[in-house]
Amino acid sequence: MKNFIFFLLFSSQLVSLAVAQTPSGTTSGINRVTITNGTLEGVIEKSGIRAFKGIPFAAPPVGELRWKEPQPVKNWQGVRKADKFGPMAMQRAVFGDMNFRSDGMSEDCLYLNVWTPAKSNKEKLPVLVYFYGGGFMAGDGSEPRYDGENMAQKGIVALTVNYRLGVFGFMAHPELTKESSKNASGNYGLLDQSAALRWVQQNITAFGGDPKKVTIAGESAGSSSVCAQMASPLSKDLISAAIGESGSLLSLLPATTLAQAEEAGVNFAKIAGVTSLPDLRAMPAEKLLEATANPESPRFRPIVDGYFLPKSAMAIFQAGEQAKVPLLAGWNSEEMNYRSILGEEAPTPENYQKAVEKLFGDHAEKVLKLYPASTQQEVMQSATALAGDRFTGYSTWKWIDVHSKTSGKSVYRYYYTRPRPPMTPEMGDAAPGLAGGVVRGTDAEAMKVPPAQGAVHSAEIEYAMGNLATNKVYAWAPEDYKVSQLMQEYFANFIKLKNPNGKNLPDWPAVSGDKPAQVMHIDVKSGARPDQQRERFLLLEQANMK
Repeated sequence: MKNFIFFLLFSSQLVSLAVAQTPSGTTSGINRVTITNGTLEGVIEKSGIRAFKGIPFAAPPVGELRWKEPQPVKNWQGVRKADKFGPMAMQRAVFGDMNFRSDGMSEDCLYLNVWTPAKSNKEKLPVLVYFYGGGFMAGDGSEPRYDGENMAQKGIVALTVNYRLGVFGFMAHPELTKESSKNASGNYGLLDQSAALRWVQQNITAFGGDPKKVTIAGESAGSSSVCAQMASPLSKDLISAAIGESGSLLSLLPATTLAQAEEAGVNFAKIAGVTSLPDLRAMPAEKLLEATANPESPRFRPIVDGYFLPKSAMAIFQAGEQAKVPLLAGWNSEEMNYRSILGEEAPTPENYQKAVEKLFGDHAEKVLKLYPASTQQEVMQSATALAGDRFTGYSTWKWIDVHSKTSGKSVYRYYYTRPRPPMTPEMGDAAPGLAGGVVRGTDAEAMKVPPAQGAVHSAEIEYAMGNLATNKVYAWAPEDYKVSQLMQEYFANFIKLKNPNGKNLPDWPAVSGDKPAQVMHIDVKSGARPDQQRERFLLLEQANMK
């Protein structure tokens, strides 16, 4: 009898353990997975999507690991809670309107988040890895606009990834180069992203994902990151498709060399008041961050370091040495305001002509023909178009154009034109910010500009990811949800099938390297149209702005 009772107790413990280890759909509702470093326990959202937040994918880059390639995570014992976002990377409030759900801010920031619809690890679902924007100075994987729950409901395992920013993520220095076995420094933020992609290859099966079906995506600096990962020999074999929203590294400006970046690092050390690498590493993170606010501080961003990027992204893509994967990319109709051309001058034809002549010199006459303006309204339209082309339009176009010719893979180009609706009455005197939210007070007064006539920079993110409802700033109308449904369907189809087309969607032709491009214009009335902008970009290329 004692043996029988022991057997019953032992059996019940086994059953309880088995139930606790199973994903959603069981009676317990406990959400656990085991990855290479240990067991994680996430949460189950109301939608039924399983979410795992704040998963470390690299060791904390602190102390001696500051400005070093990301190192492996130490294994843990027992069950690690994955129910809240990790800390965001060190950053100043460059874009005061960003909205974070992170667990504070810290150098210890290398965490990622997973949303999965899979009920087991056998499903082999397509995977989306999204890199946030913010000029390589700001941003975080916890921002609601990047949330992966709605994309997961489309049958996709969705991830957001944190990476080091600013001086912590992109400073090069001669002493850093000397201590490196790769004879390189800088690009630590890009190396973080690459480490996250390796983590996906090793672990995504546990979440029901397929490591052979990984699409990387991002907006602005995140889009440039996608371009960088495609170009790098460290990452190009870790991805199967790519999505770029407004930006790439194929810029009109020459790529920054390691020597130039090292010089900037030495100058920053002087600004920070130290003379050696040990002193820089000994500085509290907050003091380093504070030093970047100095007007003389250099801007830290991706460089040609000789390791992550052996040569410029432009040269890599032109040589056909990038990841040969399908690409979906495009940009918005009002990426930058006309004031970036005219400054504080009134938008008159005379002021516009003077501004163009100052910017383009001998090429001004040709520029004025392709960006013409004889009235104030035309000035605002042409100056806005020119500003947007200089900001992100050219680099995104060049990326699409070159990749379509050298990859042998399908490329799809879009042009997003849906303006955001007015802000809700609760926003009061706030003004739209550059990063998607609002700014208030004196900052709001400084941001006051005429209402947008098109889609501003970053406006498409919530639409593409199905996250309009997470943004309480704008009074979304039924038409906005219609546009979001269309754009998310296109993105989801591309992630699943490497082709955005699907049932009840306007036909989206691929770009052909030897034929005029067809461009999908995304708005309430969407449809493909012949490219009308190529001549403008060829002229900007000829002018080769410095």
